[in-house]
Amino acid sequence: MSVRVLIVDDQALFREALATLLEVQPEIDVVGEAANGEEAVRLCAELRPDVALMDLRMPVLDGIAATARLRAEQPDVRVLALTTFDDDEDVFAALRAGAVGYLLKDVSSTRLVEALVAAQRGESVLQPSVAAKLIARVARLPAEAPRPLATPLSERELEVVRLLADGRSNREIAKTLFLAEGTVKNLVTNVLSKLQVRDRTQAALRAKELGLF
Repeated sequence: MSVRVLIVDDQALFREALATLLEVQPEIDVVGEAANGEEAVRLCAELRPDVALMDLRMPVLDGIAATARLRAEQPDVRVLALTTFDDDEDVFAALRAGAVGYLLKDVSSTRLVEALVAAQRGESVLQPSVAAKLIARVARLPAEAPRPLATPLSERELEVVRLLADGRSNREIAKTLFLAEGTVKNLVTNVLSKLQVRDRTQAALRAKELGLF
């Protein structure tokens, strides 16, 4: 089943180019376009996309405010931020508002499609530079004694969580570790369970707290 995507960006030319790029991908079904956050919230209610591909700096209602409204009003719609900016405040505001991922507009088409598919599954997808910002912010927080793991991570699971912290997708992890993608998916599930977290971003942060990398 293809991923139903709503493209949200105030630049018409960029929306049209992105729609053209994505429509040829068999995994993706572009169901609509919105020019601002207010329109995005309305169209999400009408079109029920799986993922809203959301720019952040837009008129009428910006992407961060729109993300927060979607999280409250239409929690089944996943929001994947796609923007030109990776400054700290935009990154953390978008993730706090409920975005499941954050990518920059220089991302490759292959990586974008992978991110959309992952977002549909509820997985966190972060640009490596954004993942680094999150890890760096955790490192600056006052130290607290983290609760120990009931079951330690295996060596292979430690390799996986370190790659998650670099913002790698399952496919990229599989290539790096010479594993099948299905095996990586199972390892990620084990990591989330052992770390007692919901998503990949939280896994990276929890592993950092525990001093696992």
